[in-house]
Amino acid sequence: MLVAPSILSANFLKLEEEIKSICDAGADLIHIDIMDGHFVPNLTFGPVVLQNIDKICQKPLDIHLMVENVPFFVDLFAPLKPKYISVHIEETKHLHRVIQQIRNYGISPAVVLNPHTSQENLKYIIKDIDMVLLMSVNPGFGGQKFIPNVIEKIKRLKELILLENPQCLIEVDGGVSDKNILDLKNSGVDIVVAGSYIFSQKDYKQAILSLKQ
Repeated sequence: MLVAPSILSANFLKLEEEIKSICDAGADLIHIDIMDGHFVPNLTFGPVVLQNIDKICQKPLDIHLMVENVPFFVDLFAPLKPKYISVHIEETKHLHRVIQQIRNYGISPAVVLNPHTSQENLKYIIKDIDMVLLMSVNPGFGGQKFIPNVIEKIKRLKELILLENPQCLIEVDGGVSDKNILDLKNSGVDIVVAGSYIFSQKDYKQAILSLKQ
């Protein structure tokens, strides 16, 4: 199980220190939630805040776009050279075109599904992407409770992936903790995003280990 701490839950007054700490604690990726105040009722940060992140942390970036005007934001954040850029199927009008836009930057494209969105919507695009991000809370805010019926969606998505694109990864974001990590692993999840669970604990290393083990 790979762990991607979400810096949305970090202390922004000491962001550099927080990022260094989670990297030293064993984070596999750094998850970055980009919100525009339109697609979701919240605002986070732009590329200026993150442009020097590679100088303090060599971990791959995992950028999750919760925005309208998706192609514009892909171009805006692609210079950060993240490992993944994830876009919401609910907002992306020309999904295949945006996937190619991301891949043309040398970045792995991923598609996000909100809790109410069926995995069946991925049937004709699954072969073109490297990862599916399933939201296990409604997007926009950290610290929410895990929605249990996402487990069944993970299992069905895993069946689709094994049939159509076995190399595609499954990532889950929202309410992840040591209480549900075993169910997530057994359902076929490859990467978990954890924000408040990790950053609310004094020992980041132990928090990350509790998810990996």
